[in-house]
Amino acid sequence: MAMQISVPKPTELKPRILVMGVGGAGGNAVNNMINGQLEGCEFVVANTDAQALSRSLAERRLQLGEALTQGLGAGSKPEIGRQAAEESLDRLIENLQGYHMVFLAAGMGGGTGSGAAPIIAQAARDLGLLTVAVVTKPFRFEGQHRMNLAEKAIEELQKYVDTLIVIPNQNLFCVANEKTSFADAFKMADDVLYQGVRSITDLMVMPGLINLDFADVRSVMNEMGKAMMGTGEAEGEDREKRAADSAINNPLLEDTSLKGARGVLINVTGGSDMTLFEVDEAANRIRNEVDPEANIIFGSTFDESMKGRVRVSVIATGINAQAMIKDRPERSNIVPMARPIQQMVRPSPAPTAGLVPITAQAVVAPQPAVTLAVSPIVAQA
Repeated sequence: MAMQISVPKPTELKPRILVMGVGGAGGNAVNNMINGQLEGCEFVVANTDAQALSRSLAERRLQLGEALTQGLGAGSKPEIGRQAAEESLDRLIENLQGYHMVFLAAGMGGGTGSGAAPIIAQAARDLGLLTVAVVTKPFRFEGQHRMNLAEKAIEELQKYVDTLIVIPNQNLFCVANEKTSFADAFKMADDVLYQGVRSITDLMVMPGLINLDFADVRSVMNEMGKAMMGTGEAEGEDREKRAADSAINNPLLEDTSLKGARGVLINVTGGSDMTLFEVDEAANRIRNEVDPEANIIFGSTFDESMKGRVRVSVIATGINAQAMIKDRPERSNIVPMARPIQQMVRPSPAPTAGLVPITAQAVVAPQPAVTLAVSPIVAQA
C-alpha cells in the first residue's frame, strides 16, 4: 500500500495574527498601519459609528450595535459601547476564530473603545487567542471625567488580556515641539503598535540566524499583565548601542521600568553587514536592564533594506503583573490552541450593512536614522 504524505502549505505553518481597531481611535491606528504596509497580519475594525467605518482602509469592517445605536456612535458612554458589543458578539467571535494572536487597539475614555474593548478581549481570550491590547489615555485638557472613564475601562480590560500596553496621550508633549502638527504627533504614537506587531511577525517569518516560533512569543506574553514596547533604529558608529537605548527609553509609554519585567522579547534586525559583536552589544545592553531571573527570548533577523542600519525591538512583559493576575478570570478552553492550524477555518468576512470596502493605497513613509516606537490612538469614541 502506498503511503500518502501531505505537506502543509506554507501559509498553514505561519501563526495567524489579527489587528483589530476598536472605536474611532483604534480605527485611526489601523489606517496608519495599513498605510505603512505592515505585513504578516490581517486587519479588522469595529465601531458603533457607521460614518467612521466608511473611512476605514480595512477591508473587514464591523458595525457594532446596529439596532442599539443605528450607526450613530456611542455618545461617549461606555455602557452603550459595551451593550453594542454584546449585541454584535456573534459576529465578533466569527471574525476572531481561526487566529492565534490578536492585537486590540483602542482609545480609553470614550464610548466604543472603553465599553467594547473589554467584551472583545474576553471573547478572544475565551477562544484561546493570545490577546494583547494597546490603548491610550486622554490628554489632561480633556478633563477629569474622561480620565476617570479611561482608568475604569483599563482596569476592566486588563482582566481579560494577556498583555496590556498603555500610552498616555499627554506624553506626546515629550516628543513633540511647537511646530509638530496634531496629526504628526499621533503618527509618532502609532509607531508603538506598528513596531510591536512588526517585531513579532519579523521574528517568525523573516530569514535569520535566530528565529522564533509562536510558542516562544506566547511564553513571554501569556498572562503577563502590563508591558512596554519599544523600537530603536540607528546607523553609524555604535549604532547597535544607540538603537538599544532608543528601544528601552520610550517617552510615550506609561511610567514603566524594565527592572520589574518577568519576560523580555528582543529582536535585533540588520543587513548582511550586521556583525556578531553588534548583536551581542545590543542584547547585553537590554539584558543588563532586566531582572536576572526574567525569561529572555532573543531573535535576530536579516533585512537587506537595512544595510548600514540596525533596528532593535523590545517587548517587556509582566510589569506589576502579580497585582492583576489574582483578579483575572480563568481562561476557558472553548477552542484549544493545540488543535492543528489546518482545522481552523476563518469565516468569510461578515457583511456590513451600507458600507462598501475601501482598498488601501499603501504609502511607505521614509524611515529616520533613529526611530522611537510608539502607538497611537486619538481618544475618540
